[in-house]
Amino acid sequence: MKKIVKIIHIFYRNNRLFLSGLLLLFLLIPAPTVSQPCPSLYTSKMLLFEFKPAQPLFLEALKIYSTHPLPLIAHNNKKIQKKEVVSQKDSPPFHKIIITVAKEHNVDPALIQAIIMAESGNNPRAVSKRGAKGLMQLMPRTARSLGVKDPFNPEHNIKGGVKYFKKLLDRYNGNINLALAAYNAGSRNVLQYKGVPPFPATRIYIRKVIKYRRIYKKQYPTKGNVA
Repeated sequence: MKKIVKIIHIFYRNNRLFLSGLLLLFLLIPAPTVSQPCPSLYTSKMLLFEFKPAQPLFLEALKIYSTHPLPLIAHNNKKIQKKEVVSQKDSPPFHKIIITVAKEHNVDPALIQAIIMAESGNNPRAVSKRGAKGLMQLMPRTARSLGVKDPFNPEHNIKGGVKYFKKLLDRYNGNINLALAAYNAGSRNVLQYKGVPPFPATRIYIRKVIKYRRIYKKQYPTKGNVA
């Protein structure tokens, strides 16, 4: 038995040899029959195997494979981690459009990016249950009043959304929380409750936007007084 385990360790040193040896062992082991009771389960990181107590060799091989990940798998994981780090350094989606439009209306571009993230998750084709469309989730009636021809066009949508949000900021004297509440729940509700409405969804929305704004601040340096 010890000799066989040593052979398995030798196979393990080479990915291809180990996988070939493991497959060979699997093929050589007789398939379990109905007459053999009480099957037990062994879960590997890759597959779920069913074996009988009469299969200790296969069990030993699986233990070696599961407790010692193959170098190839570890190498792939490192590659994935590197990609994630790079993506965090990349410019946010629609970066140039947001900077241009935000500058035009004197609004913090990080705040606009945060609204887009909270509203649509940066998906220009997003459509809500109520019919709001695009990156900044403009309702059809609002989009028409803002002159937005195509709400699914990122540039059109951002221009209309920023224009609308700037109007709300001016209406509430630069109070970002009230402007966000009106953008999410409507100006009538802000007027009715004389402040941020007590709607859980609206309050969560405001917290999300503020959190995202802090994250995007590093990628959108601002100069002068902006909302």
